[in-house]
Amino acid sequence: MRAARLIKMVLLLQARTGMTAGELAAELEVSERTVMRDAQALSEAGVPVYADRGRAGGYRLVGGYRTRLTGLGRSEAEALFLSGVPGALREMGLEDAASAARLKVSAALLPSLRDTSRTVAQRFHLDAPNWFAEPKTPELLPVVADAVWDDRRVVAHYRRGESEVRRELEPYGLVLKAGVWYLCARVADTDSYRVYRIDRFTSVEAGEERFERDEEFDLPGFWEQRAEQFARSILHAEVVVRLSAVGVRRLPYAVDPATARQAVAGAGTPDARGWVTVTLPVESEEVAHGQLTALGPEAEVLAPQRLRARFAADAARLAGLYARPGDAG
Repeated sequence: MRAARLIKMVLLLQARTGMTAGELAAELEVSERTVMRDAQALSEAGVPVYADRGRAGGYRLVGGYRTRLTGLGRSEAEALFLSGVPGALREMGLEDAASAARLKVSAALLPSLRDTSRTVAQRFHLDAPNWFAEPKTPELLPVVADAVWDDRRVVAHYRRGESEVRRELEPYGLVLKAGVWYLCARVADTDSYRVYRIDRFTSVEAGEERFERDEEFDLPGFWEQRAEQFARSILHAEVVVRLSAVGVRRLPYAVDPATARQAVAGAGTPDARGWVTVTLPVESEEVAHGQLTALGPEAEVLAPQRLRARFAADAARLAGLYARPGDAG
């Protein structure tokens, strides 16, 4: 435990010009007294850790000291190679760079760990696109990816309905969702962050001007928030449904899982047969018809009446089909 903490402390100081005892304590999740003891232990072990006294003081490594990757354990090396997603890197035009980086890391590892990249590749593979979807890499993705890496402003034209819109953007990050690439960007000279589907760009031109990135921007957090907002924004209608216990279990597979969980959480007490009544936000009655049909006899639509009548008509047609003998020939 302590050995891992000492290695992490060296790597933190190597990555930064210096850190205060408080900063190190927060990163290592220990007390400042423990930081002081660890720094002393590193110094005694030959690692040149230097402590500056005073208000502006802190800890730093002396003389450009660099540790080597030979301290990596097998699980750490496997996690490192696992972090690369080959398909996504290839689509962004980074496959050659990633391959070179993996070779350099492999060369720095202990001989006993040099098979790590091969063993990881045989144990994990990410297939991002949905089933029955034809994956297509946006032609402009490499240009956008380069701008993201270099923090360069871009002038982009994209399709919005029947029209084409021009925007000057500061590209912050890329997201690959179910086989579709999105750009999270700030509209230049504003505080407005937006999400764009890259396959809707008709042109992207990266200029020489670099923008100053907001270091507080959290790409995963931003995407999660926008994804939730989008999911809520398309739910314009409500249906009231009675569900059996089986229907409750199947509901998250028929509709948005988060919406299903919230609806079930707000349901009343089950009746004598174990059925519960839920109010379910849906995109439209048409969409709800397709989704709830998947639940079959485990769901009964109570409202709106028009949708209930549609399910009743479906049930009558099914009863008619199955009332007559099937043609096995």
